[in-house]
Amino acid sequence: MSYPDQPSSPGSISGRRLTNRNTNRYSVTALFSMAAENDVEVEDDLARAQKRLRDLKGKISAQSKKNFVLERDVRYLDSRIALLIQNRMALDEQREVERTLEEVDPTEGHYPDDRKLQQYSNLFFLLQSEPRHIAALCRLVSLSEIDTLLQTVMFTLYGNQYESREEHLLLTMFQSVLSAQFDTATEFGSLLRANTPVSRMMTTYTRRGPGQSYLKSVLAERINSLIEHKDLNLEINPVKVYEQMINQIEEETGTLPPNLPRGVAPEVAAENLDVQAIIAPRLTMLMEIANSFLVTIIESMESVPYGIRWICKQIRSLTRRKYPEATDYAICSLIGGFFFLRFINPAIVTPQAYMLVEGVPAKHPRRTLTLIAKMLQNLANKPSYAKEAYMMTLNPFVENNKARINQFLNNLCEVGDFYDTLEMDQYMALSKKDLMIHITMNELYNTHSLILQHIETLSPNDKTHLRILTDELGPAPAQVPRKENRTIELNLYSRWETPVQDIQSALMDSVSSSDMLYMETKSIFVQLIRSIPSVAEKRPYNLAVIAERAATTKDATLVRKGIKVKEMLRELEELKIIDQADGYKLMQEEVAAELVHLGNLREKVVLETKSLDAVYKTIGDHNNYLRSQLEQYKAYLQNVRLTASKDKGSTTGVGVVTVGGKEKKPSKSVVLGPYRFTHAQLEKEGIIVESNVPDNRRPNIYFNITSPTPGTFIIALHYKGRERAILEMDLKIDDLLEKQKDNKHLLDLEYVQLNVPKVLGLLKKVFAKR
Repeated sequence: MSYPDQPSSPGSISGRRLTNRNTNRYSVTALFSMAAENDVEVEDDLARAQKRLRDLKGKISAQSKKNFVLERDVRYLDSRIALLIQNRMALDEQREVERTLEEVDPTEGHYPDDRKLQQYSNLFFLLQSEPRHIAALCRLVSLSEIDTLLQTVMFTLYGNQYESREEHLLLTMFQSVLSAQFDTATEFGSLLRANTPVSRMMTTYTRRGPGQSYLKSVLAERINSLIEHKDLNLEINPVKVYEQMINQIEEETGTLPPNLPRGVAPEVAAENLDVQAIIAPRLTMLMEIANSFLVTIIESMESVPYGIRWICKQIRSLTRRKYPEATDYAICSLIGGFFFLRFINPAIVTPQAYMLVEGVPAKHPRRTLTLIAKMLQNLANKPSYAKEAYMMTLNPFVENNKARINQFLNNLCEVGDFYDTLEMDQYMALSKKDLMIHITMNELYNTHSLILQHIETLSPNDKTHLRILTDELGPAPAQVPRKENRTIELNLYSRWETPVQDIQSALMDSVSSSDMLYMETKSIFVQLIRSIPSVAEKRPYNLAVIAERAATTKDATLVRKGIKVKEMLRELEELKIIDQADGYKLMQEEVAAELVHLGNLREKVVLETKSLDAVYKTIGDHNNYLRSQLEQYKAYLQNVRLTASKDKGSTTGVGVVTVGGKEKKPSKSVVLGPYRFTHAQLEKEGIIVESNVPDNRRPNIYFNITSPTPGTFIIALHYKGRERAILEMDLKIDDLLEKQKDNKHLLDLEYVQLNVPKVLGLLKKVFAKR
C-alpha cells in the first residue's frame, strides 16, 4: 500500500508503510482481540453496553458539529443585527441575513452527478488518509477562512471523534502543522501564542467531545463548590480593596474620614495598613484554592484525552529539536501555553461558556476564578507581572509549585505513538465498504475551492495524486444558497489502491498460517462462551465440551461456529501446537485471560457511558440555548419586515427600507419607550444576576428602558416616589454584542448586575415590536 507522491520522512506513516507493507504478529493479535470486543454476532452484556457506547459517541460527534455551525451562525448574526438595529442596513443585506436563518430543504438543490461524486470520493479519501495536504492548507488560508475549513476538518473529514483511525490521522495533521510553525518561528516567546489559524485549530481541537468530557469530569465539581460562596470576596488588587473599604466605611458611618481620600494611586493603596490587613488572609485562601485546583488537575493526568497529551509531546519534541539550548523550564512554558492557556484556563474563567455551571457565576466567585486562572498561567509560563504588580504577592505559590508543574507537564508528554496501529487501521480502511463521511454541498465546494486557490503550493508537481484529482474535477462550483445546502453521504475510497477483500488472507505473508489458525480458534471460543452464558459459569473451561455444546444447539450460527472450531482444534493438534491430553491448557488459559479482559472492559464501558451521557446532555442543552438565540433573531427579523412594509418606505427606527435603489432616511428619529420593568420581573427572567439592593427596598425599585435613536438605549433605575432616576446608563447595541462575543456576560449597573445575552434578548423583543 504505497503512496508514490508522499515523501518518506523518518517517523512518517508512509515511510514505515513502504518498508513494511504488512503488520507484525502483535498487530494481528490485537486485531483478533478487537474482534472479540466488537463482535456483532454476540449479544451479551458487553456487546449491548458497547453498542450503546458507540451510538452515544456517534451522537456526540454529530451534535458537536451542529453546535460548531450554530455558534458560527450566532456570531455572524450578532454583528449583522447590530447594523440592522442602527439603521445601517439596506433591504438586500437584510435578505442576506434572513437567508442565514433558512432551514435546509432536503428537496431543494441537486447532487453532483455520479462521475463528480466519484471524483470527490477519491479526493476526500486522499485528503483524509494523507493529512499533510490539509495541514498545508490550514497554514495557507486566511483567518477569515479558517473557521469554515476547521468545520470540515474537525467535524467532517475527521468527524468521528472517538474512532482511532480518524483521531490518529487528525493528530498526524497537527504534527505537520506544528512542525511548520516551529520551522517558520522567528522568536521563541511568540511560539503558539498569537491568534493564528494554527492556534485557532488547537483551541477548536480541545472543544471536541473528549476535551469537553475531561473538563466536565475534572473541573465542574470544584468550580461549582467555589461559586456557591457568592459573598466570599478574595480581591487582592490594593486599589479595588481600598475603594471597597472606604465605600463600606461611608455606608456604615455616613461620612468619609478625611485621611482616606478617593482615587488614590496604587502604591498609596498598597501601603495602607488596613488594606494590607484585609489582603493578607485572602492571599492565604487564594493559594489554598489554587493549590486544590492544581492537585485536582495533576491527579487527573491519566484521564487527559490522548490527543491532547500527544500534542503536548509534539510541542516538547519540536522545541528540543529547534531550540536545543532551551531549558526544561522554557520547554514546559510552551507545553503549558497550550495545555493551560488554550484548554484549562478558558474553562475556569468562563465556566458557563464550557457548560460546566448553570448561568453566570456571581461577581466575587467570578473574580476568584479569574485570579486562580492567572495563578495557574503564571505557574505554567515564565511569570510576567509587568501589567499587574499586585500578582507578585502570589509568588510563593509559583515558587513552591514550579518543579511540580514542570514534572506534570513532562509526564503529560509520556504517551506512546500510534504509527503502528494507524498503519493497521489504514490497511483495514481499504477493506471496509462503509468508509464514509457526512458532508454538506458547501463544505465540499469550499474545500475544493481552497485547494484550487493554493494548488501550486500544495502540489507543484502535476504528476501527484492531488493534482491529478483536482485537474479532473475542474473549477469549484459556487456556494449554494443555504436552503439548498444539503448533507450527503460521501463514500470514501482510493482509486490507486486495490480494495482488500479478505484481511486475514492479506496478512498471511507476515504471520504464519498456524499462528493465524491459533488466534482465530481462540477468538471463536471467546465468542461461544459469551454467547452461551451457562458454559461461562464452569471453570476451568472445557474447550472440547464447549465446542460440542455449540455444535448441537438449535442456533444455526452457533452450530456453524461449533463445527468449525472442532475442526480447528483437530488441525492445531495435528500441528502439535495444542494437546488434548492436558485439556488444551495453553489455549484454555489464553481464552480465560481474554474473557477476564472483556469482563473488566465491560465495567470500563459502563463507566465511560455514564461520563459521556453527561457530556451529551450538556452539549444538547447548549444546542437548545443556541437554537433559542436563532429563534429570537428570526422573530426579530420578521418584525423588521412587517414594520418596514407597514411604513412603505419610512422607518420606525428598526430598519432602513430601500426605495428605488436608494436608502430613504427618516425625517426624524422616533424615541421609543420608556418601557417599565420591576426588579422582581427582571430577577425572575434571569436578567438580574446579582443585586445589591436590600430585600425590603426591592418592591419599590423599577427600571425604565428608552431607545432615543436606533441601536442606542438608556436604562434608568428608579425608586418609587422619586422623580429623578437613581442612575442612568447609556448603552450601544455594539458594546453589548462585543461583550457577548468576548464571553463577558455581565453588565454592571452599580446596584445590580445584568446578564448580557438576556439583556440583548429583552431589547430585541421589546423594541422590534414597537
